[in-house]
Order: sequence, then structure tokens, then C-alpha cells
Amino acid sequence: MKTDICPPTLNKKELVMKRFLPLIIISMLGLASPAQAAYELTILHTNDFHARFEPISKYDSGCRAEDNLEGKCFGGTARLITAIKEARERAGNSLLLDGGDQFQGTLYYTYYKGKVAAEMMNKLGYDAMTVGNHEFDDGPEVLRGFMDAVRFPVLMSNADVTREPALRDVIKKSDIITVGGQKIGLIGLTPEDTHDLASPGKNITFGDPVAAVQKEVDKLSAQGVNKIIVLSHSGYEVDKQVAEQTKGVDVIVGGHSNTYLSNSSDRAAGPYPTMINKTAIVQAYAYGKFLGELSVSFDDAGEIITAEGEPIIMDAWVEEDKDVVARLSQLARPLEEIRNKVVASVSQPINGDRKICRVMECEMGNLVAEAMLDAVAEQGVSIALANSGGLRASIDAGDVTMGEVLTVLPFQNTLSTFRVSGQTVIDALENGVSQIEEVKGRFPQVAGLTFTFDASVAPNEGRIRSVMVKKEGSWQAIDPAASYYLVSNNYVRGGGDGYRMFGSASDIYDFGPDLADVVAAYLAARPGYAPFTDGRIVQK
Repeated sequence: MKTDICPPTLNKKELVMKRFLPLIIISMLGLASPAQAAYELTILHTNDFHARFEPISKYDSGCRAEDNLEGKCFGGTARLITAIKEARERAGNSLLLDGGDQFQGTLYYTYYKGKVAAEMMNKLGYDAMTVGNHEFDDGPEVLRGFMDAVRFPVLMSNADVTREPALRDVIKKSDIITVGGQKIGLIGLTPEDTHDLASPGKNITFGDPVAAVQKEVDKLSAQGVNKIIVLSHSGYEVDKQVAEQTKGVDVIVGGHSNTYLSNSSDRAAGPYPTMINKTAIVQAYAYGKFLGELSVSFDDAGEIITAEGEPIIMDAWVEEDKDVVARLSQLARPLEEIRNKVVASVSQPINGDRKICRVMECEMGNLVAEAMLDAVAEQGVSIALANSGGLRASIDAGDVTMGEVLTVLPFQNTLSTFRVSGQTVIDALENGVSQIEEVKGRFPQVAGLTFTFDASVAPNEGRIRSVMVKKEGSWQAIDPAASYYLVSNNYVRGGGDGYRMFGSASDIYDFGPDLADVVAAYLAARPGYAPFTDGRIVQK
């Protein structure tokens, strides 16, 4: 199954031509016509880039050099810099904004942490970004190093950092930037559940996004700012709530949910922009595959008259900047030996699409869960549980490099083994399916057990209907009072993605091998591995 969300018929040239046509005209009741617009601004934007500095395949993982030469690849910083330059030349007044999660996803982050992201974002000329949850993957100190290196504000309105020495003096809730003689207010927004998703530490607390945004809107408005943009790494659904429940927000540049909005593709989750009341919401999928381009006309009072645009796909029509290609080649030298090593071969593509793995059994989930269980089965471990949020890409058919495995599993999580009761296993699965409507990463992929759930039941109120475990070669109902030996990753065992029930575990060992190494070894031992699903997870 193909997992790419690229428009099936429109290439970059066609999309740029359509940019000058009315892709979507939003006319507000009682407002002036576009000819009477006082101010026009083009908002260029990205989100969830995840260290994809080099081109990616249609599966969002690494792209072979020969495939890139044949025009089969997408994205990469070298294409983005060309597209941004062309878009700014078209635009007049423009801003380049990012919706968070520049960190994590490839060896560039594993090896350099935030240094390459800072260098490339400065080169691209970003005007501001918000903090994504993955900006906290290595704690506040790494985020601080990144902030010290970039030449633009990094914003986060719904967090209290006053007790965190690394951030309290540098991070802002909002900022004002002047473009074409007009003041533009910018507000940052970070997931309220970042403590469940990353490692921000105990000194930072996260709060309600609606209240935080409204407070900053009121502050900016009191300073005479009447054009306000929220940079939100909170997901499409939360962005719609913010638009519905606040007053004074003109545009929300989103992220976190990797949502593709478009007016030209039947694969889009909604229109670009999505209008809620008088607020235009945009998002441009992820991984640098698209550059969002929204043109907004404001009247003298700062009200939107029109909002139109379309994400531009970064395909072979976009020329790669030679200087950036050369710089990335230089930065890649320490990484080459690791990522180019062929570790296995697979007979078919392995589907790791988040839209599938976060709501149901998936091929990549089965591979990872089975590999985890296989690695520790001789220790008596009988159940594996992997969070789907840890699965970040698919794998194409043919030879598999270590770089591809690391793109799927970039977080340097280690295997963790521990003992819990059967009831705790049930509670863990209940947590795993509690946010299926929001396509959250806590959805569980499993091995050594099967389960059935009913999403029509309220979250955490008994969605799990049955759980079967293998005992003495046959499937039996799980015993809530019995003890079971599990394997997961250290992030989940430590309470990540809401799995706090594992805090009561015993016989804990969190320091097993890296999960990527485990999966690579599992594939290497199975040449021509064929991906599969077998009905181990059933939704009633």
C-alpha cells in the first residue's frame, strides 16, 4: 500500500500557476472587496520537519541517490531553499514560519542534535517557530543550545518555564515582528501533554492552549497589534478548538498531527485554509514534502478579507540548491558508514503510515513488536507492546539500510523488560486505545497477545473487550490476577504516551539494546522478510 499523500496530478509548476488563481476565496460578511485591501501578507510555512534535510522517498524515509536523480524523491532543505526564494519573490510582504518538531527523525539529529537544524533554518531565513514536543526529546538544555544558535524567536505560550534555568530567560510566549510597515503578532503553542510525549523535565508545566492563546492575544491587542498568527504544534483538532474558542486570532499555522490540507487533492483532511469563524487554519503535512503558501488580505482594522493558497509539493520540479547539497554532503560524512550499511532485505514495502499504525494493527507495528519479543523470549518474556508514536516511517521493498531502520525508529529507545499484573496489561491497552479518535501515538502494537476493543465506549471506560495471551501453546483469556513478563521500550516503561501504570512494575530492566539494532538484527535473520497483519487487534 502506498502511504504518500502527494497530489496525484498536480506538480509544482501547475500549483504555482494555480497560486495566482482563486483557489479559495473567503469573503467575510460586511467586509470590503479585495481591491480595497489595506495590507497583503504571504505566510510560508513548514511543520514536523524531523531532520529530513536530505530528500525523502514516497514512504517518508531515506531516498536513494539514484532515485533522486531519476526524480522519484521529495523535499530536502536544498529544494526548500529554492522554493522559499521563489515564493518570497512572488509575495512582496512575507513571513516564513515553522509549526515545530524540527528535532528528531534521522541520523543528522542523532549525531548533531539541534546544530544542523539551527544552521539550515538560519540559511532558509525563518522568521519564527514554535516549540514542538520533540524539541524536548533530549531535555531543555539541547533546546537552549538550539535557541542560542538561531536568529529568530522560538515561542511557547502555554508553558511555565520560570523554574527551568535553561529556558526561563530566553523563551517567549509571543513576539511582534514588523513586515511591510505593519506589526504582526506571533504566538507559540505546544502540546499540553508534552510530559507524556517527550522529556521536558520536572521544572516545566504545560497548560490549556485556549486560555494561553487568548491571554497573549489580549496582550498583543493592547499594544496595537491587529494581525495575529498562532504557531501551533498542537494538532488540527486542537487548532480548530482554539479558533472556535478565542477571539482575535487571524491565522493558525499548525503542526503535530502531520495534517495535509489542500484544495486540489482528494487525500487532504480538509481545505487549505480551513476557516473557523474568522480564523484561517493551515498545515502542510510533514518532513518538508510541502511548502505551505497562504496569501492573506487584511482590511485597515486587521480583519481578514481573503485567504487563499495551496501547499506546494517539493518534487523533482523544484531545483536543489547546489551550495546546500554540498554542505549536507559535508555534514553527512560521519554518518555514511552507519546509514549506508545494508542490514537486510524485504520482499515488499513495510507499511508504517501513522494514519494506519495509530488506529489499528499495522505491518510495521507487527515487525517491531515481534522483533522486540524475539530478542528477549529466551528470558521468559511473553508479551511485547510498542507505542505507534515510535514508528516514524515505512520501508520500501528491496535492500534495507541501517539508515532506513533508524528513520523508522529514530529515538534511541532501549528495550525494557518488566513484570506487571494481567490487570495492568488491560489498563495499558485501555490507555492505548483511549485517544484513537485523535490518531495519537499511544495506540499499542503488540506481540504475544491479541485484543478486541470497542471505540464506541467512552475513553478509559472499558473499551477493551477481550485480551488473549498464549499459554502452553494455546490462546487463553488473560488473568487479571496473574503476573506477566513484558517487553516494551524504555520510554513507554517510564510512563511515556500515558503508560503511567507501568510505574508499578517489578523486575525492571530499562537498559537493553537499542530498538533500531534489535529490529535490524531481526530482519537480517529473515532475508526477504514479508510484512503481514494477522488480526491480532480487532475493533468491534
